[in-house]
Amino acid sequence: MTATRRASGSRGQAGPLRWLAWLIAVVAIAWFATQAYYFAQIAVWNLVNPRSTAFMRSDAWRLSQDRPDLSVQRTWVPYDQISRNLKRAIIASEDANFVNNKGYETDAILQAWERNKAQGRIVRGGSTISQQLARNLFLSREKSYIRKGQELIITWMLETLMDKQRIFEIYLNSVEWGNGVYGAEAAAQYYFKTSASKLTAAQSARLAVMLPRPRYFDEHRNSAYLAQRARVIARRMGAAELPD
Repeated sequence: MTATRRASGSRGQAGPLRWLAWLIAVVAIAWFATQAYYFAQIAVWNLVNPRSTAFMRSDAWRLSQDRPDLSVQRTWVPYDQISRNLKRAIIASEDANFVNNKGYETDAILQAWERNKAQGRIVRGGSTISQQLARNLFLSREKSYIRKGQELIITWMLETLMDKQRIFEIYLNSVEWGNGVYGAEAAAQYYFKTSASKLTAAQSARLAVMLPRPRYFDEHRNSAYLAQRARVIARRMGAAELPD
């Protein structure tokens, strides 16, 4: 009787364990399949320009619900048709060591971690240009450490499969610059009625400063902070190294 009860108990325990193992296997396969998709998509984008990004698609849906009078604006332009002023301004503002880093800055990530811990919530990400592109292409605006981990994996893929110039070219054509405004050409037309190739140093500095909060600065174009910070970036632009 005792042996029979033990055998029955073992079978009862084995059932949930099998289901747990099956669930873990399904999650693992789904995770690896997702990473394979990201890797393959990035490889294709070495040859083909991305038609849209996760941020653009999310914005298109949001605007259709909240602002049907607006739509996503974006016109792709080749790297050499974007003002060097804008390239220098963005590197000076967002990622001074872009050309030489591996897609992430350990010190910046650690500093962001300490600040987030002090604040009790995620307020900074310590993101490089490559990390910002990884997020814009595939992820959401949600702030979490899980998303940050996925962002770093995608960043590694970008840095492995692409050179710095291609990363920067896609970034310049994909980054958000206002309410539904994406990419350098759309931003130049929207804010200054000119082309991305003709942006001046002052215009470029203002656009670069807008990047962390594009929708806010779209609505607060006369912000004193925007003007002051743009002057700082304009002074730094000459030292910015471009991935030519």
